[in-house]
Amino acid sequence: MSQKALLALCIAILLPVASYFIVKTASRDAIAMPRKYYPETTIDTVINGKKVTDTVWYQLANATFTNQLGKKVELDELRGRVIIADFFFTRCPSICPTLTRNMKSLQVSLKMKDITKRIDTTFVQFLSFSVDPERDSVPVLKKYADRYGVNHDVWWMLTGPKKEIYDYMLNEIKLPAQDGGTVDSMFIHTEKFVLIDKKGIIRGYYNGLDTVALAKLAEDLTLLMLEKDKRESSPVLAELLSLWPIFLMVIAGVAIFLWVVRRPRTNTKQ
Repeated sequence: MSQKALLALCIAILLPVASYFIVKTASRDAIAMPRKYYPETTIDTVINGKKVTDTVWYQLANATFTNQLGKKVELDELRGRVIIADFFFTRCPSICPTLTRNMKSLQVSLKMKDITKRIDTTFVQFLSFSVDPERDSVPVLKKYADRYGVNHDVWWMLTGPKKEIYDYMLNEIKLPAQDGGTVDSMFIHTEKFVLIDKKGIIRGYYNGLDTVALAKLAEDLTLLMLEKDKRESSPVLAELLSLWPIFLMVIAGVAIFLWVVRRPRTNTKQ
C-alpha cells in the first residue's frame, strides 16, 4: 500500500469522528431553548467524571381539580408532558372567548382533533382553569368545551374550590388576579398562556391575544417536545466512545507502519 493510500485511510477513519465533535461543539448553543423560571438553589453533580454545577429550578406542586367530564385529576399525572395553561371563566364577555379560540388553534395545529387514535397525544396537555368555579360547574364547563370543539382527552377545563385555584394561580403559576368578590364583566384576570415543561418547570409566559406571541409559543412548544435531559448521554456519542480503542489501535498501527516504511535504508555496499 502506498503512503498516499495510507494517508487516505487515516483521513477516512478520523474524519467522521472529528466532524461529529466539531458539529457537536459548534451547534451546542445554536438553538435557544425557552428559558427556565424561578431558580431555587444550585447543586454540584458528577457527570461522566466531571464536576458540574447545576441549577435546581422550581417545580410546580401537585394539586387536584375536577375536569369538564367530572373526573378528579391530579396535575402530577401530567409529568412527562408539556403543558399549556390559561385562566378563564365561561361567562366572560371580553378576552376569554378569544383566548379559548386561540388555544383551540394550537390544538388544531398539533393535529390532535379527531385523530387521537393515529398519533401520540401524550406529549402535550392543555389546561384551562376557571377563575369562577362557583358558577363554572362540571356541566357548564362541558357545554362550554363542546361549543369550542375541545378535545377532552388533551384539554382539561378545570374547576374546584375557589381558594385552591387562586392559590395555585398566584403562588405556583405566579400570575396576578383581582377578584372584587363577584366575577362579572369588570373582573380582572390574565390573558397569559403559560408554557410548562415535562418536569413541571415554567418555561414561558405569552400574550394569548397576540399572534406574534402565539407563534413564539408554538415554536417553544416544539423545542420542549424535543428537549432531552442534559444528564442523559447521547447514544451516538456513547457508540463512538466505545469504538475509541479500535480507532487508537488502527491509528497506532498506521503510524508504526509509516515509520517503518519511511526509515532510511542502510547502505550495505562497502
